[in-house]
Amino acid sequence: MRGDTFISSLKDGRCVWLEGQQVRNISEHAAFKGTLSTIRQLFNMLDDPLQRKQVGFAPDGQERYVHSSFLIPYTAAELNKRSQSFAVWSSSTSGMMSRLSDYARSIITGWYAARHELSELDPRFVDKISTYYHEARDRDLFLTTAIIDPQIDRSSGLDDQRIAERFLHVVKETSEGIVVRGAKMIATGAPYTHDFLIFSFLQFQTRHQKHAHVLIVPANSPGLHIVCRESFADARERNHPLSARYDEMDAVLFFDDVLIPWERVLLYGDSDKVLKLRGNRTANGLAFHQNVVRFVAKLEFVTGVAFAVAESIGVTGFLHIQEKLGELLTQIDVIKALIIAAEAKAVPDAAGVLVPDLTYVETARNLGTKYYPRAVEILQQVGAGGFVQTPSGIEDFYGPISELMHLYFEGAAVSAEKKVELFKLAWDLIGSPLGARHLLYEKFYAGDPIRGLASHYVRHDKSSLTAPVWKLIQEKS
Repeated sequence: MRGDTFISSLKDGRCVWLEGQQVRNISEHAAFKGTLSTIRQLFNMLDDPLQRKQVGFAPDGQERYVHSSFLIPYTAAELNKRSQSFAVWSSSTSGMMSRLSDYARSIITGWYAARHELSELDPRFVDKISTYYHEARDRDLFLTTAIIDPQIDRSSGLDDQRIAERFLHVVKETSEGIVVRGAKMIATGAPYTHDFLIFSFLQFQTRHQKHAHVLIVPANSPGLHIVCRESFADARERNHPLSARYDEMDAVLFFDDVLIPWERVLLYGDSDKVLKLRGNRTANGLAFHQNVVRFVAKLEFVTGVAFAVAESIGVTGFLHIQEKLGELLTQIDVIKALIIAAEAKAVPDAAGVLVPDLTYVETARNLGTKYYPRAVEILQQVGAGGFVQTPSGIEDFYGPISELMHLYFEGAAVSAEKKVELFKLAWDLIGSPLGARHLLYEKFYAGDPIRGLASHYVRHDKSSLTAPVWKLIQEKS
């Protein structure tokens, strides 16, 4: 099945670094094995007659299904099919894997869908994005992004040579392509991606043309080093059920004079054009839509864990616990309502592609930076000290003190062993290194949350709200 094909495809000479060592075979390494097993199962859904219609579609009348992140939505039904595919993969991973390729694939799909509109940026753009879209779709390529520049000295900019030299930039043009040097972060899923989408959030000036580019970079490019953070994977699945399955891994990319073929250089050298492509409504609408659908699955999972913990210790009858659990349900309902609104108010772009309303999508992303930390806080409050008195391992239930373990760890409506497994699951969510990483991720994956809310204000038609105020004052005068 194609999950096995995906695993085999990663033996392509890529240069992955972990704890000072180059990982020669990531599919056999303990840091990646559990996560790759999860991805294998997701890819296999596309070959399962009972599941493939939930996550995929058959393009151009073909029999073979591909993931619906590649589906260009012209109708409400097609937009809903994309949403369903995101929901199925997200629910299958408890919302804990945010970069399952469907986000970056949606960017490519958006650029391809809007290719004729974007042709004004570069007449070769249409051919390049068309060729790549079909390649990525038909070969089931796993894609991720790396769009942040390294944290060296945020008080300085590209006019500072020590910054300019380390931010990704072009050092040479050849007949084959451009040669780039520098670093990019944060590439989530980097060790097992096929290609990276590379661009920057910088507000470029004309003089910064060597840093202005949009690239598609193969993970096995000579000179590309994928430098991983510490692994949070843990093979002890009953003690660390999330860390064993869902450590996506984040990495910094070092480009040591990497050649990018011209067909993979979507744009280069014009900062204004790069900014226009980066801000394309079609691509952003389709990609950010995936963000918020995935987030619902995560909120539902945290809520389910909180409910189960409350039931296991018999506190669901307390008013202050009910109030907190009700707050979690409200979070879910608000994000779901925003998704419904974004899809219902989707507006066709110039090519007729139905794009979710970005106002509602951005509202959901902004709320997410506050909702997730609050959801974790509520779970902490519900379980309280119970999380830190959980025994070191499930193995204690099979040792010399087994009888005492069953006696003193018993729950209100659940066995002692199941209660401990539940609390270990909850701890993996809120107290483990993986849990801490997710808290940080949900706060910042969409960028600076302060800037996000401020941008929401700046872009809004403020007169629609202030005009009635001034009208009322004028009537009273």
